[in-house]
Amino acid sequence: MQRGSDRLSVHRDDEMKHELQGLLRSGHPTRTEEWHDPEPSAEDDPEVWGGPVVPGSPLASLAVVRLELARFLGRGSFPAGPGALVVALRREHAPDALVDAVRELPHTQRYGNVQQLAEALVDARR
Repeated sequence: MQRGSDRLSVHRDDEMKHELQGLLRSGHPTRTEEWHDPEPSAEDDPEVWGGPVVPGSPLASLAVVRLELARFLGRGSFPAGPGALVVALRREHAPDALVDAVRELPHTQRYGNVQQLAEALVDARR
């Protein structure tokens, strides 16, 4: 029997298919125990279903813009100017609207961290 890189046995694989069968057919959780179901989103969770957060949009508070930037920029990206940050955002496949917003910042400015960059973006869009 050749298993390759498969970590599960055939029996466990069949068991997992059986466990998911009700969910796949009904489109919603079918378990009776609530603790198996995923938790609903909290009130302070960022809105992800509306697409990427763009500075200047109604949902673009400082905290949300900072979170969106931090998803794509690490500590190694700073300190840097807008040109280097655009390159880093492109490398991480950031949304075009976010890249364009950073590109529009003054080229002489340098940002030491995500907080400074988010503040500049939010202030520039007001």
